[in-house]
Amino acid sequence: MTLLRDDALSVAFDHAAARYDLLVGASPGYHGHLRRSARRLGLPAEGRGARVLDLGCGTGASTAALLSAAARADVTGVDASPGMLERASAKRWPARVRFVRASADQLAEAGVEGPFDAVFAAYLFRNVPDPDRTLASVRAAMAPGGRIAVHEYALSGRPVDRLLWTAVCRAVIMPLGRACGDAGLYEHLWRSVLSFDTAGEFAERMRAAGFTEVRVLPLPGWQTGITHTFVGRIAA
Repeated sequence: MTLLRDDALSVAFDHAAARYDLLVGASPGYHGHLRRSARRLGLPAEGRGARVLDLGCGTGASTAALLSAAARADVTGVDASPGMLERASAKRWPARVRFVRASADQLAEAGVEGPFDAVFAAYLFRNVPDPDRTLASVRAAMAPGGRIAVHEYALSGRPVDRLLWTAVCRAVIMPLGRACGDAGLYEHLWRSVLSFDTAGEFAERMRAAGFTEVRVLPLPGWQTGITHTFVGRIAA
């Protein structure tokens, strides 16, 4: 199977949207890890006065994580899947939260205009066809001194982490996906992680895109070596 891209991936997420929160909620550490990555943005004063872009917001799990770390920020959630956005929009949010349908590399065309003081992107970059183009789009939308946190499946490069990821997918994730009628999406999840950058490679990709102070931070639990937070800044 080839990886799902663009419209095919959006359709797959649309189909899975009704069951998505249930499945990710069953994943140990899923929401806690998102909250940890959101805190790593380091926004002061609970984000008061900050404009934050939640890129690839899905059904709003990353949005909730952002608000747990920066309750006073103005948050714009963006996703390409109308089905996922419908689920996100149906939840209760502060008035400072809005959702927009847009592709990650076509923000301005969808009316998503910066400058943003911070960007949070969870489980996004391995799903875009051109990560460099998306990083450039994100950087162009950020204010000088702006912060970014990317929360992503990006393997450490150790063979054991690749083997563990495949074992978890084959034993748990892909069978659940098949049971829910979303086999294609969860096979894509498995394959997209194997084909994506290692953690070190993605950090270099961020630096090449013009981000400074880039760091790769681990996450606890079985996801150690599999999921990382990448933090960086735009020069002031």
